[in-house]
Formats: sequence, C-alpha cells, structure tokens
Amino acid sequence: MKIYTKTGDKGETGLFDGTRVPKDATRVDAYGAVDELNAVLGGVIAFVEDPEFAGILHEIQRDLFAVGARLADPRLAREGRSEKDRFEGDRVTRLESVIDRLEAELPPLRRFILPGGSRAGALLHLARTVCRRAERRIVTLARETEIQPVVITYINRLSDLLFVLARAVNHRAGAEEVPW
Repeated sequence: MKIYTKTGDKGETGLFDGTRVPKDATRVDAYGAVDELNAVLGGVIAFVEDPEFAGILHEIQRDLFAVGARLADPRLAREGRSEKDRFEGDRVTRLESVIDRLEAELPPLRRFILPGGSRAGALLHLARTVCRRAERRIVTLARETEIQPVVITYINRLSDLLFVLARAVNHRAGAEEVPW
C-alpha cells in the first residue's frame, strides 16, 4: 500500500464510512486536532524520563486514537466497531484517579503559574493548550451532529490531567513553578 493515494489532491478526504468531505470540514478539523494532540504527546514522551509518566501518556495516546476513530466515522456516534474504539466512561474515571493521585504529591496551587519548567513539563503545558483547542473543535462538531458525550468529557478531563502532569513532572525534576 502506498502512502499517497492522490484522492485528496482536490481538497477532499474520505471518512471511515466512505463519505467524501472537504478537508476543512468541521469533522475533519475535530479529529485533526485530536491527531495533533497525539503527536504533541509523542514529543512529550521523548523528554519524559519517568516510566510511570511515559506509561500514562502512552495509554492516553491509545485513547486518542479511539477518539479520533469515533470522530472520523459518523457511524460511531454511539457504538464502537471493536474493543479498540469502544469508548466508555471508565476512561474518564481513570483520568480522574491519576489526577487525584498526582495532586496528592504536589504542593497546593494558590496562584496561576506560568507554563514552563523542565523540557517535558513545558511540553505538557503546550499539550494542554492543544487539548483545549481539540475540545473546542469537538464541541463545535457536537453542535452539528451527534457526538458521544463521554468524548467531550474525556477531552475536558484530559486537559486537567495534562496540567497536573506538567506540575508533577516539574515537581519531580525540581523545576520551580513561576507564579503569575
């Protein structure tokens, strides 16, 4: 199979159900933003030295492929085709438990902090902003068509986790949090 198909040369792309849509369609923009987030997380992993954090991020990357599959296939509004793209509320609960566990080891946050710190921490702050953009794109799509509500909840909670991960990575690295 060749990497190029030439089917998109006129500004259209194919969805999983075979429908052809413009490459700037709301649906394509939404799953493209999720793909961008996944790529940023791959960059973060290159700088993460803690295997626990790398494992958390790899699991999130797998989740993001499932989210992307749901967004790229209009037929997946409710049910997944396979176990890989099935997306249930337990994924949100898993994120929340990681947030709670990591926050327990962090000093309380009393002010806004500037994004930065260690390389991995700074990239996690960037990933959080890319996640928020993906969330905005998904919410826009949800106004046009049915989206499984847990997808929006998951992306919202993920941005919280990325913020806490940035703080935890920086804390373990001894990087100072700079207040605003």
